Amino acid sequence: MDVKLDPSRDDLPLLANTGHILVKHYVLDLDVDFKSQIIEGSIVLFFEPGNRFKKQSSSIEETCQSESNEACKFRMPEPCHNPVTHTSTFSSKMGYDGFSVCGKGVKDTSGKDGNHDNWEQASGISSSKYCCDTGNHGSEDFLLVLDCCDLSVLKVEEVDVAAVPGIEKFARSPTLTVVSEELRNQIIRELVTLPADRWREQLDYYARCSQAPGCGELLFDTDTWSLQIRKTGTQAATDFPHAIRIRYRTKPQGRSVTWTSDQSGRPCVYTMGSPINNRALFPCQEPPVAMSTWQATVRAAASFVVLMSGENSAKPTQLHEGCSSWHYYVTMPMPASTFTIAVGSWAEMKPETCLSNDLATERSLSSSEADFRYVGVCGHMEYPCRFQNASATTQEIIPHRVFAPVCLKGACQETLLRLIPPCLSAAHSVLGTHPFSRLDVLIVPANFPSLGMASPHIIFLSQSTLTGMSHLCGTRLCHEIAHAWFGLAIGARDWTEEWLSEGFATHLEDVFWARAQQLAPREAQEQQELRACLRWRRLQDEVRNSPEEMQVLRPNKEETGCVSDSGSSVIKHGLNPEKAFMQVHYLKGYFLLRFLAKRLGDDTYFSFLRKFVHTFHGQLILSQDFLQMLLENIPEEKRLELSVENIFRDWLESSGIPQPLQRERGAAAACGLARRVSAEVAKWIRVNRRPRKRKRRETEEVFEKLLPDQLVWLLECLLEQKTLKPRTLQSLERTYHLPEQDAEVRHRWCELVVKHRYTKAYKDVERFLQEDQQNTSKFPHVAARQNFRRSSPLCGRTTLRLSQHLSMDVWAALPSGRCEQCCRGHWRTDSSPGSCLPSCGGSSTSEGAGPHGAPGTQLAPGCANLHVNI
Repeated sequence: MDVKLDPSRDDLPLLANTGHILVKHYVLDLDVDFKSQIIEGSIVLFFEPGNRFKKQSSSIEETCQSESNEACKFRMPEPCHNPVTHTSTFSSKMGYDGFSVCGKGVKDTSGKDGNHDNWEQASGISSSKYCCDTGNHGSEDFLLVLDCCDLSVLKVEEVDVAAVPGIEKFARSPTLTVVSEELRNQIIRELVTLPADRWREQLDYYARCSQAPGCGELLFDTDTWSLQIRKTGTQAATDFPHAIRIRYRTKPQGRSVTWTSDQSGRPCVYTMGSPINNRALFPCQEPPVAMSTWQATVRAAASFVVLMSGENSAKPTQLHEGCSSWHYYVTMPMPASTFTIAVGSWAEMKPETCLSNDLATERSLSSSEADFRYVGVCGHMEYPCRFQNASATTQEIIPHRVFAPVCLKGACQETLLRLIPPCLSAAHSVLGTHPFSRLDVLIVPANFPSLGMASPHIIFLSQSTLTGMSHLCGTRLCHEIAHAWFGLAIGARDWTEEWLSEGFATHLEDVFWARAQQLAPREAQEQQELRACLRWRRLQDEVRNSPEEMQVLRPNKEETGCVSDSGSSVIKHGLNPEKAFMQVHYLKGYFLLRFLAKRLGDDTYFSFLRKFVHTFHGQLILSQDFLQMLLENIPEEKRLELSVENIFRDWLESSGIPQPLQRERGAAAACGLARRVSAEVAKWIRVNRRPRKRKRRETEEVFEKLLPDQLVWLLECLLEQKTLKPRTLQSLERTYHLPEQDAEVRHRWCELVVKHRYTKAYKDVERFLQEDQQNTSKFPHVAARQNFRRSSPLCGRTTLRLSQHLSMDVWAALPSGRCEQCCRGHWRTDSSPGSCLPSCGGSSTSEGAGPHGAPGTQLAPGCANLHVNI
């Protein structure tokens, strides 16, 4: 391989050799087994040789020059004489009280490493030194490398697509008399290049080809981060089989999916936005340049609903008693990291006044075929694009549904369901055409590690967004909707440039939410200024408490976007547990865009943004693509010292707070909403200083009603006070009804409670820990899905302060009883065996190292802080 990595480092390897061969389409055929917590089945990959992106030079040292033909010894399979049967033959009878998989896979003959046990020879590939060459050097075989982790690969074989009835139309021959590798590859080349208006036919033939018999096993091996496949005697990517089938199963501990129970106690599984993306769900090409389409058939017990990031609103097909099949597809090429699945006993909710999703979706699909009118020229690869569909461009509100555990159905109908239409309409008014034809919103289990995550056609939201007023739910929803344009329809070509996704979504969430509320311009400006003040406080806190090298938005600098000749690369700090707590790419990105919008004026800036979206949708970008186009649209008199180079220097390639931002914030006057908060803080400080017995003539303080963001600021300011008396805290609680506020406000309230040991409100802390902070990553947000599926920020590093305040005597005083040390030397609660609480204050990670633990502290795997089930 091209990249030599030290496994002890925190960089995430992307090892797929996309410079030589690209996946064009995936066909997944999967069974979900809740009893064993395994997803198993097959995936068929359809390839095209070469990289559709122009090769760029790279400074990454080529370390994979093979020293001899023995550099990569592969296990030889025994001859396979039996053709592969249809993948649906995986099915077998039901079990486990209705929660079992509908179909079991082939018999598991794998060893501990997950590989087939009839391949006796040890592999020469090292998991720590990716030394195998993937190119063509003399007599060596071509090596296909896929990103893969935590999977048991059972079998890899070539697919005999020539055996599919009717396939001769793609072979330029009326009959297929002599079937060769060249003929099979020719068929796939014709199939993957069908024009966009034949997408239905293309999907149909992809499905038929995926069910074709195998025509020979391929050699394969796995290591820590990849699956390597070769065919003996095939020396070039152009000659490698263009359609292969991989039979595999996930592992219960795999990091791409989470097996858990929902809030109603029913089992469920979902993709949780892991830093390793989907490579522990299916073997794939993770680099963003590997943009592909997919279709998937998923079987599960009939009591479950299967949701995916597909274009269609799938309906279940009953296969036999107690088992259903769901089918989804996408026609817009996107990175494999955008693939999402969630299986559970969800209740469905639809808006009463909306057309049924089936009718609306079908209408949209038919128009994309019959009414394929071009509204402008698109720069992306060909697919049925909504920006070219005249009816789609005027659709303000796309069809939408809400799914949630049964126990949360009422809260969703009361809060979430009514917010979706105005938020969608507001987004359309700012950016224009919705890139995706429909939207599902799922309320995920309490252990979901953030407030929200956006994928094509589906958004995950935390139950924490449903409490209090609609403010938190609305802003989170707007943030995730913004990702449909920035992060999904337009993605970062280099995942280290996360600000291109999160900075835009953070900036746009304020704009969308103001329009969704139909605020007057002055009121909207005041609200946005207040949120800017809050984010300024958080950015300062972030810079003080994070490593300098992780504060840089463009860490690769001039090498940004560069990869090795094979296409492999690394994501800098991609596995660093500290990154899960960082918001720098949100906050600095947000302030950069706010700075630019002020320089141009809002009307000019958002007019440009619509133009930018129309130009770059369906494509991958780097920072300079946005900045160069922006500067070209700025009148000369407004540019002043603005240039791509200056913005790189001041904002993107330096740590700390950018100098232009420091000057701007230093000169900015506090907005009216912020001044009101300052006045309220002064009142509370006076109240706290008063003696218990006051003079009769002394007047009572009158407190104003505050917005949720004002309450957050008020509580943060009061947290800076050394001492608050119990009666002050009691009055504070009663004045603002703090236990009934949203999760942002209640989080600050819990900090005050534990800091000042206000025992009367420990019940509020317990509730927060149980309902809102099952995972500490939620508060601050997890930056996990590397630019394409993103979560939303919340409280920054205030969670760390809450951890530090939670001493053992505080925990012992919580209503559920005392804590004790477990066998690992950590702390747990009596009623939650195995839930460990380190006294240092930290966060659990699957690797067992907490990012905010005391120096030298190692948290045991599975330990939890702030999110134990008390």
